[in-house]
Amino acid sequence: METENRPQDFLRQLVAADIAAGKHGGRVQTRFPPEPNGFLHIGHAKAICLDFGIAEEFGGTCYLRFDDTNPEKEEVRYVEAIKEDVRWLGFDWEDRLAHASDYFEQLHDYAVHLIEAGKAYVDSLSAAEIRAYRGTFTKPGLESPYRDRSIPENLELFAAMRRGEFEEGEHVLRARIDMASPNMNLRDPTLYRIRKVPHQRTGDAWCIYPMYDFAHTLSDELEGTTHSFCTLEFEDHRPLYEWFLDNLPVRNRPKQTEFSRFNLMFTIMSKRKLARLVDEGHVDGWDDPRMPTLSGMRRRGYPAAAIREFVGRIGVTKKDNLIELGALETCVRENLNASAPRRFGVLRPLKVVIENYPEDGEEWLTAANHPNRPEMGSRRVPFTREIYIERDDFMENPPRKFRRLRPGGEVRLRYAYIVKCEEVIKDASGDVVELRCSYDPLTRSGMEQAQRKVKGTVHWVSARHALRREVRLYDRLFSTPNPDQGPGGFLAHLNPDSLESVDAALEPSLAEASPGERYQFERSGYFTPDPFLHSAGRTVFLRTITLSDSWAKIERQAMREAAASK
Repeated sequence: METENRPQDFLRQLVAADIAAGKHGGRVQTRFPPEPNGFLHIGHAKAICLDFGIAEEFGGTCYLRFDDTNPEKEEVRYVEAIKEDVRWLGFDWEDRLAHASDYFEQLHDYAVHLIEAGKAYVDSLSAAEIRAYRGTFTKPGLESPYRDRSIPENLELFAAMRRGEFEEGEHVLRARIDMASPNMNLRDPTLYRIRKVPHQRTGDAWCIYPMYDFAHTLSDELEGTTHSFCTLEFEDHRPLYEWFLDNLPVRNRPKQTEFSRFNLMFTIMSKRKLARLVDEGHVDGWDDPRMPTLSGMRRRGYPAAAIREFVGRIGVTKKDNLIELGALETCVRENLNASAPRRFGVLRPLKVVIENYPEDGEEWLTAANHPNRPEMGSRRVPFTREIYIERDDFMENPPRKFRRLRPGGEVRLRYAYIVKCEEVIKDASGDVVELRCSYDPLTRSGMEQAQRKVKGTVHWVSARHALRREVRLYDRLFSTPNPDQGPGGFLAHLNPDSLESVDAALEPSLAEASPGERYQFERSGYFTPDPFLHSAGRTVFLRTITLSDSWAKIERQAMREAAASK
């Protein structure tokens, strides 16, 4: 399914031009540098595919590096989840696994070098004072009264910071650049702060930690990165990235290039907000199948190849964009339509008794595993006097073009017979609870004499052989295309109907279904066993995706409105 020979985007053109010019000796080395403070989401998939994909295409290498400089928010479980996501997408870092914490000593030495060069100083302003001194986009900042400390004093204070002699917030190390710079990132940014928190890798070895920009830039340099790809929000950080490289004795000079991130309709892709959904119990964890996390999509049954195809289709640009969720779902449907075997699953069962069929009768009928792939073979499904059909496949007073079962009407049972509704049974409340039907034994599918035609065909499951299983029907987590922009904040737009659980009747072959396998329940959608519950000895099927996109009109209207607002 994955499309080859797409036109080269500007990142690939840049790499090709650098190779042609002999930059970095023709070498290509990239890196995917996540922070281990949460699970990866679909937006990260674009970066993963670019970082690993470009390196592979140009015969280069890619590091998986964890930028683990904030011990308060980082956990080992996030590290392991990120590794699993990268592997699942189909990429392998081989022996190129790294952490910013691997370089803490070298980063410290670089900080000392800046102090010795008079380009960094220990500041004793409080965090609030530093913010106030920083100025605004229209007003230059003010220099700290500690900015002109002597080099020996700065060296001693920084050494005392490392020894743990000060409390958090008492001092920070700042670069000495330009408090009047129009770029706020160059107004004496903080390089180190005191955090007396154990690190998930280094334990209590450090009580000072480098800031993200400092550690990120110099980890790139120390690893030998040639091309540092990042999203557009880091464009204003590039001058600081280059300042570090200009003012330190580096052996390698990576090139930072920015590309656009994308936003996906009916989702949010802020890790902080996703964490809030988890922490406040709006979802059942980071891998909840409604979440836009890669772990949630994997649990829900999304194929990794479909996500790679989606990333290839949306392309690489310099402008942030809003993508229809349907574009991702189309890739999932295309993949599953070609690969998923077919099965019968009745989600909302309505009992049907075929009165002229023998009470103890049983036939095993042949059903194709895929309508267009004979190499996938067939399976046998049991047919008996009592079956289940979908409740929506019967209407007592249907509209004119309704082609399923009605009182006195006929439909074909797929791979089986034509049946006619003879009687409708209701309970005391007037609800339909059972249908009494007759069948024509000369109309079995595949029989030469089965010439009679009817307009409707429905799926079914033998009541005697049915597996009764919980099936969870997932829909979009938010009810509006742009939940971040709606009134009341994103939580006000949670979709109350994003999860429905039904007691379904499934054909018996699904008793052997295992996590990772995906099936099309004919006329209902694509489904997979829940791997989490399966490991606990409980079989629950999750709907991966519906057969068609019922939200398409809403998405397209939102796209038109977004375009008009620009």
